[in-house]
Formats: sequence, C-alpha cells, structure tokens
Amino acid sequence: MKIPFLGDRHEKYGDLDPEGIAELLAECELLRSLASQEGVQLDDTVDSLEALDQLLPRWRGDEENESWLGNDAGLYLGTVIVRGVPGAAWEIREDGQPVVRLESGREFDVVESGQEWADSGAPELSQVYAEAAEA
Repeated sequence: MKIPFLGDRHEKYGDLDPEGIAELLAECELLRSLASQEGVQLDDTVDSLEALDQLLPRWRGDEENESWLGNDAGLYLGTVIVRGVPGAAWEIREDGQPVVRLESGREFDVVESGQEWADSGAPELSQVYAEAAEA
C-alpha cells in the first residue's frame, strides 16, 4: 500500500507524528467490517489475529475486495505488532510502503504478508506476529 497523500516528502517522514501515522494505518475499515460480520472483534491482540486466520475466505475470487482486504490485513497485522512487540515501530519506506521495523533493525513488509494471506491463507497472520515477537 502506497500512501500517495503523504506526497514526495521522504526527507520529512521523520517529522511526521508517529502516533498519528499509527492511528491512520490502524483503521483497516474493510477488514474490521468483514470481521464484525463474522463475529470477530478486532481488538489489536494476537488472539484477534488467530481468529482472522480461522475465517472462511469468502472474499477469494473478488479481485477488488481481495486486494483491499489484503492491504487492510497487512496494516492490521502491523498494528498488532507495533502495539504488542516492544521496540516495533511503523516506518514509511522511500517508495511509500508502510513497513514495521523491529528494534533489531529487521523489517517486516506486513502489507505483502497481508496480501499473501488474503490470496492464499498463508502465511497465517498469527505466524507472522510470532516471528516478529521472537526476533
């Protein structure tokens, strides 16, 4: 997911409010709506990632929703990692892609993981979180 409204201001990304960016990236409206319809409460915990992993993938085959859902799933995964793994933080790469960077310097392209999850169910979102928590 690119964030075009941030413009071409890579030099200024450090000046952006990290909490404001985190709140914006945590919205995930389509995913939250789908989860709610299925009785899953997204409360930014690992348990909610596990519940998402158990959903029947009714969105597969709907290219428009699958793409948006993949973005949302990745952003939600990143939100859970940032809120649950000490030292994890959002970072906007030069290409505009939001990623999660761990204190160790390891980078997780959570949007890519979310796209893969929406497309095929693997990797499970909870597995990606576990990998980030171990690192």
